[in-house]
Amino acid sequence: MNDGLTDDAPVEDERFPRRIFRRLDTRGREIDWRRNLWAIWLAEMLAILGFSLRTPFLPFYLQDLGADSDSAAALWSGLINAGGAGVMAITAPFWGAIADRHGRRPMLIRAMFASTITVGLMGFATAPWQLLGLRFMEGAFSGTVTAATALVAVSMPKDRLGYGLGIIQMAVFSGASLGPLFGGVLADQIGYRATFMVAAGMLFTGGLIVTFVVREQFTPMPRKVGGARGFAALRAANSWMFAGVMGSMILILFASRFASSSVQPIIPLFIEQLGDANSLFNLSAATVSGMALGMLGLTSAISSIFLGRIGDKRGHQPVLLWCALGAGLLYLPMALANASWQLVVLQGLFGIAAGGLVPAANAIVAHQSPPEQRGTIYGVVAAAASLGGFFGPLVGAGIAATLGFSAAFFFTGVFLLIVTAMVWKAFQRQGTSSPTAETGAAS
Repeated sequence: MNDGLTDDAPVEDERFPRRIFRRLDTRGREIDWRRNLWAIWLAEMLAILGFSLRTPFLPFYLQDLGADSDSAAALWSGLINAGGAGVMAITAPFWGAIADRHGRRPMLIRAMFASTITVGLMGFATAPWQLLGLRFMEGAFSGTVTAATALVAVSMPKDRLGYGLGIIQMAVFSGASLGPLFGGVLADQIGYRATFMVAAGMLFTGGLIVTFVVREQFTPMPRKVGGARGFAALRAANSWMFAGVMGSMILILFASRFASSSVQPIIPLFIEQLGDANSLFNLSAATVSGMALGMLGLTSAISSIFLGRIGDKRGHQPVLLWCALGAGLLYLPMALANASWQLVVLQGLFGIAAGGLVPAANAIVAHQSPPEQRGTIYGVVAAAASLGGFFGPLVGAGIAATLGFSAAFFFTGVFLLIVTAMVWKAFQRQGTSSPTAETGAAS
């Protein structure tokens, strides 16, 4: 066929059988979706490792750069985390539209190498405002998770979507679990600036893997009569994405990102305030912070692939709803923690719920969207999640600075529970009578 596909074309086109799922790249080489999936998994895990190495020591690095109090460090940390997410909320839909026109693999390569530069330059910062500016640049040109998700969503067999997207989330959560742990240790051993260099090296390696291992056969879908492509498709997608099931997915992904990012900047300072880090195996606050954030990522990585498989078999809506409910409930006791080990354990339990929530939402988005607009649609979804990442650190740091760290955890838990109730009602309006009902039509 002249579009580079074999007779057994991608499963997104229902005219073709599921028996064989094959594509040929532009050089006529067969593309193995399993090889692609695991190469993207490794590259994305390295990328998230690189991004998250800075998490446990960022407030302390800011103090070295001139933030002269815990409150100032918390506010700068919140601004830096929010700034990158805010810019990404603006740029993600446009990168998604470009991906639909020119391919998803080039967008992943662009995100990897652009992040290599911005993260590396952070190691040379001499003032907090410079870190903030670099985060703006990172938000504008990165977005590795969105690019990887879109690439996998168009290259997986339809009945393995939950599994494939779970693998990508496993990469994200694996990187998020190991990154803070390694970041805390590296910061203690080689210093903050050298740790940024290590992070840049990880991102560069991920970019090389995508460049030389991952293959994509990309042919833009022909324009339909009266249809739209590129940025016109972006405007068209916005007209229906914020209603029904898709609107619910945007809301839950916003809330999930809001929840995780609202407390991330304050966890190191909260652990330092608890004052028992040194007595806990004689570790620093930065290292124990890495353990807490790392435990979350580790349990999320394990649960994401397991719950992704369950979603493929039993429906993604019930998995999403129960995970969202559990996430909200688990934030409440974090507000009452009076020892570092309690926060580490509760973060681990929260990770189990978080690991099922995001892959389920992304799978529902994939099933609800046309393949030729996946890049655009995932860009819009990523923008909504980035808005959660923008408001989360601002709200969390603001509450922590005015009402205390415990209040930030309590507010986040209540917010998640409210959003879960709203999404459950939205599913009921779509014909789902309970969280355990089968949702094959929607997912």
